[in-house]
Amino acid sequence: MKVIFSIAKNEFRYLFYSPIAWFFLIVFLVQCAALFSGTVYNFAIVQEVSINNSSSFGGFSTALTKEIFHTKPFFHNIISNLYLFIPILTMGLISREVNNGTTALLFSSPINLRRVILGKYIGIMLYNLLLLLIVAIFLVAGIVEIKHADYGMLLSAGLGFYLLICTYSAIGMFMSCLSAYQIVSALATFVAIFILTHIGSLWQRYDFVRDLTYFLSLQNRTEKMTNGLIVTKDVIYFVVVTFLFIAFSFIRLQNNRESKSSFLKMSRYLAVFVVVVCIGYVSSRPALTGYWDTTAGQIHTIHPKTQATLGEFSKDSTLEVTLYTNLLGGGLGEGLPEARNSLYLDGLWERYLRFKPDIRFKYEYYYDNDPAKDDSSLYRAFPGKPLPEIASEVAMVIDANLDMFKAPDEIRQVIDLKPEEYRLVMQLKYKGRTAFVRTFDDPRFWPDETNMIAAFNRLLGTDMPQVGFVTGGLERSTIKTGEREYALHSAYKGSRGSLLNIGYDVDTINLSSQDIPNDLTALVLADPKMDLPPIAMEKLKDHINKGGNLMVSSEPGKQYVVNPLLSHLGVQLMHGQILEPTLNETPDKVLPLLTKACRGLSEAMAASRNLKSGDTIKILMPGVTGITVTGEKGFRADSLAVTLADKTWLKAGPVVIDSILPPFNPMEGDISGQSFKLLQKLTRTVNGKEQRVMIAGDADYANNLRISMLPANSGMLMSSYSWLVYDQFPVYMPRPQPKDLFLTIGERTAYYQKIALVWVLPALIFIGGTVLLIRRKRK
Repeated sequence: MKVIFSIAKNEFRYLFYSPIAWFFLIVFLVQCAALFSGTVYNFAIVQEVSINNSSSFGGFSTALTKEIFHTKPFFHNIISNLYLFIPILTMGLISREVNNGTTALLFSSPINLRRVILGKYIGIMLYNLLLLLIVAIFLVAGIVEIKHADYGMLLSAGLGFYLLICTYSAIGMFMSCLSAYQIVSALATFVAIFILTHIGSLWQRYDFVRDLTYFLSLQNRTEKMTNGLIVTKDVIYFVVVTFLFIAFSFIRLQNNRESKSSFLKMSRYLAVFVVVVCIGYVSSRPALTGYWDTTAGQIHTIHPKTQATLGEFSKDSTLEVTLYTNLLGGGLGEGLPEARNSLYLDGLWERYLRFKPDIRFKYEYYYDNDPAKDDSSLYRAFPGKPLPEIASEVAMVIDANLDMFKAPDEIRQVIDLKPEEYRLVMQLKYKGRTAFVRTFDDPRFWPDETNMIAAFNRLLGTDMPQVGFVTGGLERSTIKTGEREYALHSAYKGSRGSLLNIGYDVDTINLSSQDIPNDLTALVLADPKMDLPPIAMEKLKDHINKGGNLMVSSEPGKQYVVNPLLSHLGVQLMHGQILEPTLNETPDKVLPLLTKACRGLSEAMAASRNLKSGDTIKILMPGVTGITVTGEKGFRADSLAVTLADKTWLKAGPVVIDSILPPFNPMEGDISGQSFKLLQKLTRTVNGKEQRVMIAGDADYANNLRISMLPANSGMLMSSYSWLVYDQFPVYMPRPQPKDLFLTIGERTAYYQKIALVWVLPALIFIGGTVLLIRRKRK
């Protein structure tokens, strides 16, 4: 070891007798300083202005550690530029000995060749420690200057950075063995790094080579670590690839010293390569992969509730996941084999495989189409051609073989995907039970943890809450996606937040011809436009008398439809319409305040910081009337949304909103000067069980348009459903709020820091390096 460290020390010292190493240090320092100090300075300005102008400033909305070092992106930039510098540093490690004529002396000396290789590599690793030290300056600065900084994420990022530059250095050393010309060695290193970076995207369509090329890829290997997740397969990858190129360097130099056959020489390379690939493949198996989430909030780890749910799956029965990809359907790009490793397995399933590594994955590719659903758009795009010809041309466009896709008749014998609209979907199977997990047309695309835990519960046989929507009286539809309807939050499969996708069973009930099931969890009567038939009224009253949960909503002008039923609950909708005159909106757009009673609706509402602190949360109710409570039926009533007494009034007569403000006329029954109740919850105990009823003086607050545009409306509505089913779904999985929301330095300190790091420190290093080089040259 003494000889190895002696060689390493000489190699390290030689680097600093060259201006290249000094130049790289300075450029790297300036790059890091500009990225870090510039971002911190901008945040310091915003924080200081915010504090000076608002006493209630509660910090930034995002975690500063991640924002400064990853999102902005500090580590992404410095890592992506490393390949420009490392080849220049390593190009002379071996080729320099050839050019200086010291190769013969070095190789004929009693020093073992392995020691020479290791010594030179350790020498460059020592230089890499200087680069890590520079990065550490900014990591320490971040820990000091960010209040409650997430130092675990920073330490993980530092490890990923160092492993990467050491791997680059090993590649560069091997390339230096291949040629006596240093420029050729540098170019070869560029090419090798480029190939290893992009090889993961090559031949991903072919099962035989997909895992091999994906394993060899350097691309995004540091992404998880810079984000705060250390994965053993990534660490092992850097170690074995570094070993691979160090071994290649030894083999190259050993082959040059021996007179052996080309086959024997090549077999040495192949043997090392096979060993490395085998180690990498075995270490990347889910059952052998370890994880360490170093972030403060465990942001890369699924919630403990999801972990517990996965733990309920027995090991003697397999959880099977089949991905169905339609050549002619939505999500094709994410379902093709080339996206399997990066997007599907790593992007979606790895976090679940961490806790259940024995999940079995299957893949089905097919082509099919429902002309009635997509209005024959596919046939208009390919006029006069049958479906097989269309599929053939689409396969040609994406450079795929049509033989890998099953024809419609073949896939329909396996499964009927028409209800899923033939888009990319996953079917989970476990002990004879199945559940679909869908993808969505939004930026996230893949299902989130709320969707996944709902599907896991279905597979485990959990009794899912059943919600029935009354039909037959022109109520709001659960299948239509128009502005007025309710599909997006109820039964629409393409919405990740719909009841159907977060754990509910949703169905419709026509009370004129169907009975209300005894096991129904909640019944919804959403804005009927026609008088309820006597048979429907009797069934609804019977449901109430039995203690069934109920949600009722109506619109101004249709109070007479639901008031006969509401009288059975001891409430009534007021005659007329609430108006709230504002500068920018018509007066029918009412913005009531949510009360603290909303905290009892769901765990999410209970955890709301605004409701806890007393800050106002408003929802939009366009066209609403008030609710009066008589209390005759034994229900306890709590108001959930109320208006301000001096902002709103009740117009008893007709409301015209397309011209001037409707006049207030007490003689016609208009009411002002009071706070109106617009949302009401009712509870009582029936047969030892709490009966829950929700009444709304407006139905439009829950329609597709409002839910998709207004988070407050969506949050209030979904909390109401959660309350009706006793908080069973959606499963509440809160994450700790980030604490690193403040900087500990002000604008002036950040400004001087920027000057010191970008200008002063690099200047000192430049002066020191210049003096050392001059003195060396004089000697």
